[in-house]
Amino acid sequence: MEENDFVSIWLQETGNPAIEKLTQLNLAVAQKTIAMLAAKGSTENNLASILDINPDEINRWLTGRHVFSVKTIGEINNALIEIAMDNEQPITDQSTL
Repeated sequence: MEENDFVSIWLQETGNPAIEKLTQLNLAVAQKTIAMLAAKGSTENNLASILDINPDEINRWLTGRHVFSVKTIGEINNALIEIAMDNEQPITDQSTL
């Protein structure tokens, strides 16, 4: 984009509401995931192991440095259900994420 482009100037001055909303939603998913792991006495490493993902990637997810796709949210949800079942404390509300 050109420096004097009206849209570029507007975005610099006002931000992008869609990006801000997406950022808020990603942070909410991360916070709920952290809370559920803690409630089940589990760790980021357990989640990484179940999802077969590098623990550093899980850390990026849970610190809000990752944009979640619907597929990723579903995988996290399934992993949390598995963690809950392993701890014999099933999650009764699967709509938390």
